Amino acid sequence: MLYDKIKKYDFVKHRKLFFTISIVVTLLGILTLAIFGLNRGVDFKSGTTLDITAGAALDKGKVEQIVTGAGLPPVPVTIGGDNNERVSMRFDRVLNQEEVNKLMAGFTAAYGDKISKEENTVDTELANELALKAIYAVAIASLGIIIYVSIRFEWRFAIAAIVALLHDAFIVVSLFSIFQWEVNLPFVAAILTIIGYSINDTIVIFDRIRENLRFAKLKTFEDLCTLVNNSIWQTMTRSINTVFTVFIAALCLFIFGSEAIRYFSLAMLLGLVSGAYSSIFIAAQVWILLKNKSLRSSKAVTVPVKE
Repeated sequence: MLYDKIKKYDFVKHRKLFFTISIVVTLLGILTLAIFGLNRGVDFKSGTTLDITAGAALDKGKVEQIVTGAGLPPVPVTIGGDNNERVSMRFDRVLNQEEVNKLMAGFTAAYGDKISKEENTVDTELANELALKAIYAVAIASLGIIIYVSIRFEWRFAIAAIVALLHDAFIVVSLFSIFQWEVNLPFVAAILTIIGYSINDTIVIFDRIRENLRFAKLKTFEDLCTLVNNSIWQTMTRSINTVFTVFIAALCLFIFGSEAIRYFSLAMLLGLVSGAYSSIFIAAQVWILLKNKSLRSSKAVTVPVKE
């Protein structure tokens, strides 16, 4: 009985509520982006990352004292590895060789000679180039999806799919801007992965809509609403199972993974939820608004299937 009541839920009828939720989050994201921008990690701004491995377990308080003792500003310190023998530090500016040597001398004095380091430096020009290429990557992926959906389905499906895709990407970017979480290269990888999963869910629903259109004779907007609602419910189990499986994997990465992929996992979690939401509540609703215009020109329309 409960399942039957739930299954009667009208997604199309409540589309304005879903549109409003997405618009509010998007506007908040635009506002915070304009005021605060993104909290760019060292990948997208000049700086130095040092990963230092010692021959003994490291103490966080002692490491912080070594950093300040070398005349450097306090930075977030992440300790991990086998027996807590590895520390990762990210500085917001490029360290010169003298500063690095002074820092290493402090670690040597505290933990002995078995000290090794991995140093990564990003200058301003490279940081800007990486940020620009990240934007290009998202834009090219979006363009490819538009072309594919236009050829495989029709232009209305393509527009609806790209609206949902950009919705998912921007929702994640907005949340990272609102809460000022760090944006780095793994974050870009997460955005591209989110785009892939989002379009997969959307295409599953669109494919079922297209199949149902084969036998549909649409006379009114209510007929179109019924077709879309039925198509969404027919694919609901598959959509939920797919997203839930990947969500559990991303959650495990977030809980048990290293600090280096923490924000990648967080972006994935947010993107998976946003992707499932947009596929069900946004993409199909955008398509139905576009399709409704063709119904106004005639009383009965038999929709041809484009192979």
